[in-house]
Amino acid sequence: MILSDIKIIRSDLFDKYPELVFGFSTKPGGFSPEPYCLNLSVSAGDDPGNVKRNRDLFFGALGIDENSVTFQKQIHSSVINYSPAPSHFEGCDAVYTDVKNNFLAVSVADCIPVFLYDPIVKVVAGIHSGWMGTKEMILTKTISELIKRFRSDPAELIAYIGPGICQDHYEVGGEVGILFDESVRYKSGEKYYLDLKKDNFLQLLKSGVKEINIEISELCTFKEKDLLHSYRRDGIKSGRMFGVIGMK
Repeated sequence: MILSDIKIIRSDLFDKYPELVFGFSTKPGGFSPEPYCLNLSVSAGDDPGNVKRNRDLFFGALGIDENSVTFQKQIHSSVINYSPAPSHFEGCDAVYTDVKNNFLAVSVADCIPVFLYDPIVKVVAGIHSGWMGTKEMILTKTISELIKRFRSDPAELIAYIGPGICQDHYEVGGEVGILFDESVRYKSGEKYYLDLKKDNFLQLLKSGVKEINIEISELCTFKEKDLLHSYRRDGIKSGRMFGVIGMK
């Protein structure tokens, strides 16, 4: 059975800016069979034809075309790229642009997605922050890029931390756990549990972003089995979601 009804997660903060296009896809609907459903990734083992139709469905709901989207092959790095036009970047985890009708996609299945908008200088950014990117402070580095290139004032930035895995379900080994500050980890037995959303939130604050300008999704990809994809939960059969931001 093909289901075309899909759910898109929005941001209350971003909704205040009519020039912004933003949406975060979910699992229900789409043209792919279970467990892929509305899978948007061509590298998750899903049928490419179904992925194309899923993308058309999602991008169409946002009022944009796939040809106007910048994609990135995410590698859990702190590599950041400026996108002068809709593109595909090999090997990076953050992109930013000041170009209208260039919509930035971040692929998610547990890692933390962060989206930025500077309403003064008109620039957007999309960041994929797993534990490696978080440890390497990719979010902080992206904000530094905006300051250097566009003279962005961090106090003017609007930030949305999207759905990602929550601390109680993000177990890591000791060799990873000890890399993080005690404020974002706890230990149970020999395992550590990391709060990557909190770490990225703290990076925003330390960079000068006002707390009132930060929105954090409470949704946990692992817990929301009927709503969100999760690699930790579903393994290689997990689909991927997209968060997309851009200016009309």
